[in-house]
Amino acid sequence: MAETVNLSRAEALRIGKKIWQNECAGTIAGLTSWNTGENFASLGIGHFIWYPKGVRGPFKESFPQLVSSASARGAKLPQVARANPDGCPWKTRAEFLAASESPEMKELRQFLADTVDLQAQFLVQRLQQALPEMLSGAAAADRENVQRQFGRVASTAQGCYALVDYVNFKGEGVLESERYRGQGWGLLQVLQGMSGTGNGAAAAKEFAASARKVLTQRVENSPPERQESRWLAGWLKRVNTYSQS
Repeated sequence: MAETVNLSRAEALRIGKKIWQNECAGTIAGLTSWNTGENFASLGIGHFIWYPKGVRGPFKESFPQLVSSASARGAKLPQVARANPDGCPWKTRAEFLAASESPEMKELRQFLADTVDLQAQFLVQRLQQALPEMLSGAAAADRENVQRQFGRVASTAQGCYALVDYVNFKGEGVLESERYRGQGWGLLQVLQGMSGTGNGAAAAKEFAASARKVLTQRVENSPPERQESRWLAGWLKRVNTYSQS
C-alpha cells in the first residue's frame, strides 16, 4: 500500500486545501458546521462527523479519530475536545448554532484553522487504510479489479486528490448502514464501476464519470423525506474537479 499512495507533506497539504475549499469554501467559519437535517456536527476541512453523546447514525464518525491523530502529532487540543471525549457537547443543531460565538466554539475553530496540515495528513492516512477495507468488503470476484482501478487513479497527484476527497466525502462504501435499496455510494462502488486500463488523465476522467453515476444513483434510491436531490448539483460540481488538472 505504501508504494501505491506516496504523497509528500506538501502534496498532502495541497490536497487538504482543495478539500477545505470543497467542504467549507475555504472559510474559517465553515470549519464548524451543523447541516440542516443532520444529527451531528461537521468539523474541520473534511467536515469530520462528531455525534453528540449517546447519538449514532448511519454515517461513519471521524472527528474523534482526527483528535487522536492530531494529539499524537503534538497538537494542543481545544478544551471542548479534551473535556468531551464521549461526544459532541452540543446535542442539537439549535444548541450548536446558539454557541457559534462562544469561547469554546471560537477556540475549536482556531484549532481547526491552525491544523490544516495535520487534517490533510489524517485524510491521507484514511485513504491508506481504505484499500484493505474495501478489498475485504468486496466480493472475491471484484477484488482484482478494485485494486487495479485504485492503483490507476493513485498513479498521479491529481488522482490521489480524487481518491482522498471522495473517501472523505462519501466513505469507503463498506458499511451496510451506508446503503439505499441495497446499493452503496462510497469509494468501493466508484472503483467497481470502472473497467479501464490507462493511467493519468484517463484514469481520473473515468473515476469522475463513475462517481457521477454512483451519486446520481444514490439520490434516486434515497428516502424521499431526505430530499437529497437538493445536494446533487453541488456533489457533481465537486466530482468534476477530479478530472481537472
